[in-house]
Amino acid sequence: MINRRISLLSVAAAMLGCSTLGVVSPAIGQEVRAVIELFTSQGCDSCPPADKLIGRLSKDPAIIALTAAVDYWDYLGWKDTLALAGHGNRQRAYARVRGDRDVFTPQVIVSGSAQALGSDESQIERAIAQSRRNAATLSLPLVLAVKEGKLTVNAPAGKSSADRAEIWLCPNAKAIPVTITKGENKGRSIIYHNVVRRWIKLGEWTGVASTWTVPLTDFQTENVDQVAVILQAGTAAAPGTMLAAAMQPLR
Repeated sequence: MINRRISLLSVAAAMLGCSTLGVVSPAIGQEVRAVIELFTSQGCDSCPPADKLIGRLSKDPAIIALTAAVDYWDYLGWKDTLALAGHGNRQRAYARVRGDRDVFTPQVIVSGSAQALGSDESQIERAIAQSRRNAATLSLPLVLAVKEGKLTVNAPAGKSSADRAEIWLCPNAKAIPVTITKGENKGRSIIYHNVVRRWIKLGEWTGVASTWTVPLTDFQTENVDQVAVILQAGTAAAPGTMLAAAMQPLR
């Protein structure tokens, strides 16, 4: 199977099941060049090279690379053990904003504004360059701090009174090995990197300096060992350019 694609059939009604809390973070003095969301599936035989590439890109401190496993290939014989239904909703929302109905695995969305084939590093680099043509892309710093069992997120004031965005907390697992026993990848053992386990909307950002604080117990489960925070223009139903992002280890 090459580049699994599906048509955009309908508007997804809900994202990922959100709760309003409060949080923010930066990349410990390192400017974030890109946020890469890989939409992948354990049931897609063209995805393993992309899964491996995301693992390598995740080692770059200037890149926040996230695995967003989808469930829409589960009918092929293997139920993805890491998939969230909301990831398919998010992928379709990006396609609606672009207007191209292009939804497939392995697909990469870069900083909320450009797409690429998830297994093609040169395409991803071109998408990063394309996203950076917008001066607003990742132009703001986020500061994350973990102290006394709480995560605190600080977002700065915007550069314009018209700035609006949503801030999202993405608890994730740095590495999860999976042995696949059925379907197109039967017999493979694959390590998935920076696997997003939830999306939690912390609130709305209106261009003024803001702070959110949330107990780690509200989102840290057994396999969650780090958290990404994303400040993204638009809404869950119509996501736009990412204005800021950071990753914070929890252990």
